[in-house]
Amino acid sequence: MKFLSYLHHDRPRWGLAGTTGVIDLTSGEHPDLRSAIAAGALDRLGRAAQGRPDSAAWDDIRFLPVIPNPDKIVCIGHNYEEHRVETQRDRTAHPSVFLRVAASQTGHGAPLLLPRESGHLDYEGEIAIVIGRAGRRIAEQDAWDHVAGYSAYNDGSVRDWQKHTTQFTPGKNFPGTGAFGPWLVTRGEIADGEVLRVRTRLNGSVMQDADTSMMIFPIPRLIAYVSTFTPLAPGDVVVTGTPGGVGARRNPPVWMKAGDRVEIEVSRIGTLVNTVAAEAP
Repeated sequence: MKFLSYLHHDRPRWGLAGTTGVIDLTSGEHPDLRSAIAAGALDRLGRAAQGRPDSAAWDDIRFLPVIPNPDKIVCIGHNYEEHRVETQRDRTAHPSVFLRVAASQTGHGAPLLLPRESGHLDYEGEIAIVIGRAGRRIAEQDAWDHVAGYSAYNDGSVRDWQKHTTQFTPGKNFPGTGAFGPWLVTRGEIADGEVLRVRTRLNGSVMQDADTSMMIFPIPRLIAYVSTFTPLAPGDVVVTGTPGGVGARRNPPVWMKAGDRVEIEVSRIGTLVNTVAAEAP
């Protein structure tokens, strides 16, 4: 099943992807997707809604980030060998970790924002995991049981601001630079450990192409590691790293510019599409 967060008549809603639109599941008990995940209600609500008529057509809604209000967004850096090599990073025994804030995210179909302070906005196609069950110090063999589902993510990076210091935070948190969507595909639709392919296209040209078998730290290892230093809560997002081929490491560098179209396609999940727009003055 596929669940999404969206705006309809400027009101935030969430629901199940239907045939030609979305089936609204918003209620007082479950006002957003995160609350339904926390209650363990996704499967029950989704199955009960199947076959109902769509509440709104795709053209009548605006996609929000899949989880608009996560408690935390934990991002993993240099988790594909090709990307580690192109960035000239040393091998490490542990994942590279940084955080995003919720306000830096945007949804499928919404513009990625090129900030006024930089012309160095880079794409990073990734797979996002949404946590379904809370846990601390989760063992690798138990990690899949804590996954609600998967989505696509564009961890857009403002590279010059990312390089101001050894810490990534400024370059990873400009508003509207992290695209998340279109929807959450539930764990039951994808086998645990199934190899997923991620491809990034910029204006139709393939810029990144890899699969999860190439990850240095696989998903169970990431969940175990992250949950050791912070408790994971339902609706938390773990963004699992980008493959090689980022714009900053090309010769000459390729930066996204206003009017560009960027697509992150993940097998079994779908395609996250955004255009790039200059931030309004």
